[in-house]
Amino acid sequence: MVKFSVKHLSLFSVVNAIILICLAIITIYPILYITAVSFSDTAAVLQGRVALFPVGFNLDAYAQVLQDDRIPRAYLNTIFYTVLGTTINLLFTAIAAYPLSRAGFFGRKFFMVAIILTMFLNPGIIPNYLIVQELGMIDTVWALVLPNAIWTFELIILKSFYENMSEGLREAAVMDGASEYRILFQIMIPLSKPALASIGLFYFMGHWNSFFLPLIYLNDANMYPLQVVLRDMLIFSEGGVNANLVDASALAPQAMKNATIVLAMVPVLLIYPFAQKYFAKGVMLGSEKG
Repeated sequence: MVKFSVKHLSLFSVVNAIILICLAIITIYPILYITAVSFSDTAAVLQGRVALFPVGFNLDAYAQVLQDDRIPRAYLNTIFYTVLGTTINLLFTAIAAYPLSRAGFFGRKFFMVAIILTMFLNPGIIPNYLIVQELGMIDTVWALVLPNAIWTFELIILKSFYENMSEGLREAAVMDGASEYRILFQIMIPLSKPALASIGLFYFMGHWNSFFLPLIYLNDANMYPLQVVLRDMLIFSEGGVNANLVDASALAPQAMKNATIVLAMVPVLLIYPFAQKYFAKGVMLGSEKG
């Protein structure tokens, strides 16, 4: 049994613990409140009696949300865009990072400078829209995944990971007659799971929460992802709720909005615990050799 002693506490530890507790409360409270309101009775929500836990537990808000054809369709659209986009991101990033990690690659410094400049010199949405329009990708899924196939910061992370991998592995593969493609797909990528999982989580979150690009590039409402539909419910609906969804006198608009938000958060909350161990390794990229 470990004994706790106040003597071992330092001022830094106390201040650090207080700050972390405050940050945890600030982060967790909105999630708990949103979830509690979505599961609470209409009268309790309208009377403002909901704080951290549901009052008069019911699932009416979720039933009403799922009855709207837009929500399931938007949910499936978001899943499809996220899976396809993240897959393309990881594949293109892995392929692009490998040659840039090789010291003997011709034009390596020039390409790195050009890539890094894109982090600071963004042409803006209008030139990007014109390019997407000229390529005939408006109102297609490709408008959402191809223009952002590689994110600069994630590319730099994976490049650094490749550079810190043992050079002996590649030399042994070259001596066995392996091509660069085989080295990349059978050695480098399988050994880069922590890095790929780490940047993959960022890619996943970016696609799942994206609403501006679909709003710009998609005109067909049937192709809207969940975030765009949620935005319409929160902003453009009368009183914060669509009249086609529910009669405001029968169900609190706050419960409707929060139920939709909770449904949008569920996949992220389910996936993150499984990716956490890789994410923890990913934040240490470049800190050690091998």
